[in-house]
Amino acid sequence: MTNETYMNHPNFGLLYRVCLVEDKQELFTTLYAQRLFFLVTYETTGIKFEPVGRSEARLMVEVRLRHLRRNGQVTDYQKLQIVHKNTFQ
Repeated sequence: MTNETYMNHPNFGLLYRVCLVEDKQELFTTLYAQRLFFLVTYETTGIKFEPVGRSEARLMVEVRLRHLRRNGQVTDYQKLQIVHKNTFQ
């Protein structure tokens, strides 16, 4: 069973969670096209959507992959590696 997270963007509709970036920050992409990416930040005042480019989003995922590998989180690393391959290649 997969643990998928979705969020509804006010203008772009349903977004799919790519990965956790940092504490209280996640990377999302549009569900169907996977061409628009958003850095979603959870703040005390609400949720903030920041659009990011495809190359910047790819870099964020690659940084997360390195972090998971260094910390020995093999299962999470393998799952994110599949997401990376499906999204960016």
